[in-house]
Amino acid sequence: MKIVIGCDHAAPEYREMIKEELLAAGHEVIDLGVKAGEKADYPDVAEKAGRLVADGTCEKGILICGTGVGMSIAANKIPGVRAACCSDLSSARLCRAHNDANVLCFGQRIVGSEVAKELVEVFLRTPFEGGRHARRVDKIRALDGGRHDA
Repeated sequence: MKIVIGCDHAAPEYREMIKEELLAAGHEVIDLGVKAGEKADYPDVAEKAGRLVADGTCEKGILICGTGVGMSIAANKIPGVRAACCSDLSSARLCRAHNDANVLCFGQRIVGSEVAKELVEVFLRTPFEGGRHARRVDKIRALDGGRHDA
């Protein structure tokens, strides 16, 4: 799977840790994160990553900031992105199964490193259930202009 990962200055350690996990699992990774000591505004990173998911360049995105909230708010402004801020495994599973989320956001200041790894694993392995949920996801798509390619 081709995955974009990004972070702001609050999460370069987690971005690097998750990137290593993704590469070890055989995924192709586009890294938009910053290195320790560099500054970045989370809306800029979220926009770049979101556009790569929305245009189909990447299948999924992972965005990490201090809490995950700012990244998710910014990413969800991109038509075709369904970003979910998750700090527990149930939310990571259900955002995929029921909402067909295509971007996972979380915070380095909120979740422990092992939970962060598990969030990513659950998010990536959980398929969209479709069925009754497809109608609702179609309604979400209609809110951003009807984009159906993401």
